[in-house]
Amino acid sequence: MRAIAIIIVILGLASLVIGILFITQAASAKQEVADLIAPITLDELDAKYDAVKAKADAAKANEEPQIQAGQAAPSAMYNYLSVQRTSLGLARSNVGTADAVRVNGLVDICVGLGLVLAGLGFLRKAQA
Repeated sequence: MRAIAIIIVILGLASLVIGILFITQAASAKQEVADLIAPITLDELDAKYDAVKAKADAAKANEEPQIQAGQAAPSAMYNYLSVQRTSLGLARSNVGTADAVRVNGLVDICVGLGLVLAGLGFLRKAQA
């Protein structure tokens, strides 16, 4: 019983460490995305993406039939909006992934605390 309690405590401590690592990595990843999209802030990211998306959809509706028919090449604005939409979409995706990793880290910390407390409880019970 004592060996199982020690294993549970060790697993809890490992979960705590992993949770802390996840939280710090998520924070640095989110900061890197913020640095890459500057001067746009993370708060403005969704609104900027929606504005670019609307413009890109309008340009696509105007130019796509001629492009598909082989009558015209994409305009510079069409290409610019496509690239900007893609870049902002990737930034949004990366921010979402960083938030998910942060939540995962918080869950790992809670699980780790539970395992440590359970392991210590089993250890006390085994000693009594």
